[in-house]
Amino acid sequence: MKNPTNSTFTIKEALQKLEHFCAYQERCHDEVVTKLYSLKMTRDEIDSIVVQLIEGNFLNETRFACSFARGKHRIKHWGKIRITNELKARNISSTNITLALKEISPEEYYETFENLAERSWNSISESNILKKRKKFCDYMLRRGFESNLVYEKVKELEEN
Repeated sequence: MKNPTNSTFTIKEALQKLEHFCAYQERCHDEVVTKLYSLKMTRDEIDSIVVQLIEGNFLNETRFACSFARGKHRIKHWGKIRITNELKARNISSTNITLALKEISPEEYYETFENLAERSWNSISESNILKKRKKFCDYMLRRGFESNLVYEKVKELEEN
C-alpha cells in the first residue's frame, strides 16, 4: 500500500508518526517540516499533514513558544535575549515570542539572574580582576541576559 509518488510512507502513516512525534514533546513548524522531508514526503503531502496536525491540536506554535521559553529559562537559565534569538532561529513570529516571554515573571527572571550571577562570579578563579570581569560578563551575556543587568551586577560583585 505504498504511495505512487515514491515516498517511503503513505500520508496516513506519516500523519500517525508525526502525531506521536508532536505528542511526545512540543514542536515548532520547522521541526515538523524537517521531519517530514526526512520521511521523503512531497511539498503537497507536507502541507496537508501540517494542516491536519494543527487541526488536531498536535501542532501549536504559541504553545511551543511558551513551553520553550519557560523550559529554557527554568532549566538552562537562559536570559530573554537568548530565548528570543533561539525562537527567531526557529521562525517563530514576534507576536508568539512576546507572548512566550510573558511566561517568565519579572520576579522569577531576576531571581534566576541573581543566583546565576553569584554562582558564576564565585566559580571564576581568576586573580586578575579585569580578566575575571571579562569572563563573568562574557558568560552572562552568552546566557542571554541584558547587558545593563550584567554590567550593574559586575560592579556590585566587585565591591563585595
